[in-house]
Order: sequence, then C-alpha cells, then structure tokens
Amino acid sequence: MKKFSSYETERLILKPFDKGDASFLIELLNSPKWIANIGQRNVHTIPEAEDYIESKMTSQLERLGYGNNLVIKKDGMVPMGACGLYERPGLDIVDIGFAFLESYEGLGYGYEAASKLLQVAKDSFNLTKVCAITIKENIASQKLLSKLGLTYTKNMEMDGTELMYYEIEL
Repeated sequence: MKKFSSYETERLILKPFDKGDASFLIELLNSPKWIANIGQRNVHTIPEAEDYIESKMTSQLERLGYGNNLVIKKDGMVPMGACGLYERPGLDIVDIGFAFLESYEGLGYGYEAASKLLQVAKDSFNLTKVCAITIKENIASQKLLSKLGLTYTKNMEMDGTELMYYEIEL
C-alpha cells in the first residue's frame, strides 16, 4: 500500500485515517455535534467503520493524494477529531472540512489543523481555490471559516439540506 503524507503543526499531527482508527471514527461520527451539524452516518461497529474508512476516505486518498485526516494532539498522542480536503459530488472545487469531539472545541485546534491543510492544498496539491459548506445553525464553523479567510458567497442546497457556501483563493 502506498504511504501517504502526514502533516505536523506545533501541537498536532494530521495523518490519513486508516482502519486502525475505526474505534475513534465511531466515537466521532456518533458524537452529538457531528450528528447535528453533519448528519447521521449509521456507522456503529468496527467493521462498519473500517468499511467507511475504505470506501469514503482511502479511495479518495489513493485517487487524489489527499483526503480526511485524523487530528492527533501531540501531547499524549490523543485523537481529537478530523480535518480534511474532500472531493464532494455537487461541489466544483475541493471542500475543506473539520469536526472535533466537543471537549477539544474552542481551543484553536480546528484553526491550527485547517490552516495547515490550506497551506498543503496550495503548496503540495497546487489547488488555487478551496470551498467549505456548513449549516446555518453551525455558528462555530462559520466563525472558524471566516477566521481561516474563507468568504461566505451564497446559500445552496445539497441532499435536501440548505447550506452556507464559502470560498477562498489560495
């Protein structure tokens, strides 16, 4: 299997999800804020999580070289969340997304991880523009997207959900 890049910041390691991360993925996908802000993924067992990683994450990583990363706090090597660059049906450009367990929100980890991925998107993958989507109720996500330099441009609908659409030129 091909080795894909991991990235480091001052406090974090961002590494591509692999099947060994299945138990953490179950916790993240079933956290109340994930379900409220992103949606139910119906992943409740290790085999379901491994299949999700393989079909939703590894396949894009192998095709494009980037995808969803597990965000690990260097101090204690604690998995905290996910941050990634995604190719999504219905979006013309790559989408940046992030989600953290609630106990790690509001501490700057999302900004640190997403800033690193925006830099990687430009420097390593030659992307010139990145977008992001969020529901209007997710004020924390909107604030982080603005802090990262993304600009709200329009509302859009995807899979029957009204979303706010943001973009940044890299």
